[in-house]
Amino acid sequence: MSSDIDNEDLNAVIRQHSEWLANQLHAQRENIFPPNAQKAIRKFTSGEAAALLGVNDSYLRKLHLDGKGPSPELTPGNRRLYSAQDIQDLRVLLEKTARKPGDYLPGRREGDHMQIIGVMNFKGGSGKTTTAAHLAQRLALTGYRVLAIDLDPQASLTALHGVQPEYDLPDGGTLYDAIRYEDPEPISSIIRPTYFPNLDLIPGNLELMEFEHDTPRALAQGNAGLFFFRVKEALAQVDDDYDVVVIDCPPQLGFLTMSALSAATGVLVTIHPEMLDVMSMSQFLRMTADLMDVIAESGADMSHDWMRYLLTRYEPQDAPQNRIVAFLRTMYADKVLNSTMLKSTAISDAGLTKQTLYEVERSAFTRSTYDRAVESLNAVNDEIADLIQKTWGRHDNE
Repeated sequence: MSSDIDNEDLNAVIRQHSEWLANQLHAQRENIFPPNAQKAIRKFTSGEAAALLGVNDSYLRKLHLDGKGPSPELTPGNRRLYSAQDIQDLRVLLEKTARKPGDYLPGRREGDHMQIIGVMNFKGGSGKTTTAAHLAQRLALTGYRVLAIDLDPQASLTALHGVQPEYDLPDGGTLYDAIRYEDPEPISSIIRPTYFPNLDLIPGNLELMEFEHDTPRALAQGNAGLFFFRVKEALAQVDDDYDVVVIDCPPQLGFLTMSALSAATGVLVTIHPEMLDVMSMSQFLRMTADLMDVIAESGADMSHDWMRYLLTRYEPQDAPQNRIVAFLRTMYADKVLNSTMLKSTAISDAGLTKQTLYEVERSAFTRSTYDRAVESLNAVNDEIADLIQKTWGRHDNE
């Protein structure tokens, strides 16, 4: 019996296809962002800037007319546009005259511990990376000092922030460099700023898989020590530099995920409310609990400040989804976030140009589509920010 494939070398075919795809992605990036250009965030309207700061647009206008704070860009129609850095500078200015500390700079105060949020699920399509990217960016835009870590070898979070692993990380530069067993580098050497003020990035690529291969060998040789503390110990080096760390975890329960779980102070599990996804999550939770037991028996403190489920890609008009959502809320009660991440063509369309919804221009979509998606994302991320504040012992009136 003959085959229409003449005994091709599968490895050679896969490698060739990988190179073709990488070259096309690189060409696409250079078309969108020229070689000498760096990805930048758009300007914000005065209304958007006011909403981010929690003030009235008229107050921003008064500051501008009084010559206080940064000068916004004026359009031909005399509309004011603010850069993300302008908004951050206004935060600093407004905090000096705030009624209470933290009104405009909501980050850590003396005695607060750095929040490390692990975003996880081991089933693809649950919206894990979309969640991590928008959470990190929203926290940065609202005044927190944020470090985003791409711990997923597929590196989608990295690509969203303008870094193409195949071309931009030929010699390392991922968290693996700081957690490897031989000659680890200081974590500060792999942190890179992004085009968002307050947001830094540790990118990912396939090199992260080396940790999955190295750990069994190190354990067999007795050199791994408490391997699950390696992410926590690396982050301790920059504890004073950030308020929040957002980790996009790998889509499997391997050594990287175990180490991230050990470092996390908060855990966010993304759930797509479809029956197959919920069935998969059942296995994910069982395996996670078993692994955490093993880690705890080795002496680790596996307590966390909080753990929540986030419903993603939710379609309110879908009756089967609504039944599953009701089932999950009945079973897990307040462990399920009140806010949901709605399924939206705006989010997927923004991803075509490697952007998040916070980066794209509102004019690129119909107003209702964009507003609906952004309101959903903001509600989710602000609910998580409230959890962070409560963890630090603060409430709305403090």
